[in-house]
Amino acid sequence: MTLLQEQLSIIADVTAEERAQRLTAAGTAWNERIAADAGAAALTYKVTGRGIGSVATEIRAGKHRFLVDEPGALAGDDAAASPVEYALGALVSCQVVVFRLYAQALGLTIDEIEITAEGDLDVRKLFGIDESGRAGFHDVRVRVDITGPDTAEQYEELRRVVDAHCPVLDLFANPVPTSGALV
Repeated sequence: MTLLQEQLSIIADVTAEERAQRLTAAGTAWNERIAADAGAAALTYKVTGRGIGSVATEIRAGKHRFLVDEPGALAGDDAAASPVEYALGALVSCQVVVFRLYAQALGLTIDEIEITAEGDLDVRKLFGIDESGRAGFHDVRVRVDITGPDTAEQYEELRRVVDAHCPVLDLFANPVPTSGALV
C-alpha cells in the first residue's frame, strides 16, 4: 500500500453526519475560544525545507513530511509536484475546507465537491531573461464542481462567501508583507 493510499484510508470513511458533527464542533470550539480570549484567533504556522538532490526540497510541516521537486525541464528529477503545483494544491484544498465549513454553517448540502485550479506562469523572469514581468502566476482560474440538492443560486452564494473567507485565496489575491533573511 502506498503512503497516499494509507492516508486516504484514514479519511475516506467519514460519513456526511460525522463531517457535519466535526465542522459544527470545530466552529463552536473556535467561537468559544476566541470569545474567551481574542488572542486565540492568531495562529502562526511554521514549515521547514531542506534542499536535496538537484533542486528538490524535503518539507517538514509539524509531524508531516513531503517532497517538492521540479520537472526535468526545470532542472528537477520530477520526483514530486513542483512548488507552484503545491501552491495551486493549497488553494484547492483550502477552498474544499471553506466550502464544507460554510455549507454546514448555511445549512447547505454538498454531496460531492471537486475543485480545479489552473495557473499561468511565464518563466522569463525566473530565468532572468526578462525582468519586466512577474515571477509568479499572472492568472489563476478556479473551477468548482458541486453536486447536491440545493439550488444553483444557493451554491453560487456559497461560492461568494467562500471566496471572501478562504485564507489561501486571500494569499493569491492580495499582497502579503513578506521578509527574508540570510542566516
